[in-house]
Amino acid sequence: MLSLFIYAFLISVSILLIVIYLTHKYQLFMDISNSDKPQNYHETSTPRAGGIGILLGMMLILLMPFGFKFLPSILLAFMSGIFEDFHSSLSPRFRLFLQFIAALSAVFLTGSVVTYLGIGITMPYWMGIIFSVFAIVGMMNAINIIDGFNGLASGIILLILSSFALTSYETGDHQILSIISIVAGSTFGFFILNFPKGKIFLGDGGAYLLGFVVATIGIMLASNYADVSPWYIIAVFIYPVWEVIFSIIRKLTIGLSPLSPDAYHMHMLIYRQITKNNPLTTLFILTTTAPFIAYATFVHNQSKTNMLISCTFIICYVLLYYYLYKKDRRSP
Repeated sequence: MLSLFIYAFLISVSILLIVIYLTHKYQLFMDISNSDKPQNYHETSTPRAGGIGILLGMMLILLMPFGFKFLPSILLAFMSGIFEDFHSSLSPRFRLFLQFIAALSAVFLTGSVVTYLGIGITMPYWMGIIFSVFAIVGMMNAINIIDGFNGLASGIILLILSSFALTSYETGDHQILSIISIVAGSTFGFFILNFPKGKIFLGDGGAYLLGFVVATIGIMLASNYADVSPWYIIAVFIYPVWEVIFSIIRKLTIGLSPLSPDAYHMHMLIYRQITKNNPLTTLFILTTTAPFIAYATFVHNQSKTNMLISCTFIICYVLLYYYLYKKDRRSP
């Protein structure tokens, strides 16, 4: 497994170094530093094509027969975002359509469907398909939303993959462990170029791709093993998932569209009111999220405990959010 991690890392980082050189030379995939986007926290124009290196590193999954089933949906997930990175913007509806197709293909080609929700609740298979598809699409967009600072989205992904690696090792599933090793190696290749200096950004293609892959892996674990609680998957995903849910609720209550960007996500408030530094914001969130993920990993077979972990995180998040929000509104 270590060799797969190393090979994926080397492919990813090599490709990304080439991408950085070419994008600067030909001004492709560039995120302009003086744009007026709310999530603009960088001082120099930077390529947003990190997903290319991650995707090519992931091609090592073709060494496994399972990889040929997984690859078509991976490509669709990547395509739903890479056109946006290339400034050939797809409409939100068509982008969402591609994401649903990617999720549907993953569910049917890999046979990964969550029907048992823990605490004695079981869904019909058709309902499990719908639930699984929406879970994958939701996670794709969740990772894209938290992708605001150097190393934040990729760092959260690496924490999630570390948890899944330990769980898959305990279940004895070497196939899933191999996939995790490849994805983690590819992601780490990007991480060291993105954190702390931000030489290249993940972009929509990379964010959607990573969200898609970790969601699918989580569904595989929860659907294949009775001793892996679906609430463990939720607890491990709780930061990006709650960020999306809270953001939707927050915007609707003030009359904004949930799709409209703003400058009041948690990571933005932490930046303005606590760290005032890009990489330090990432370190703050990773170190405060890691204990929840670690605890969930050790109790991956206990639904009620993982429900408690998720609820505790949500309470801590909401209390911190409103403290920072009020402080931010009082700031000149």
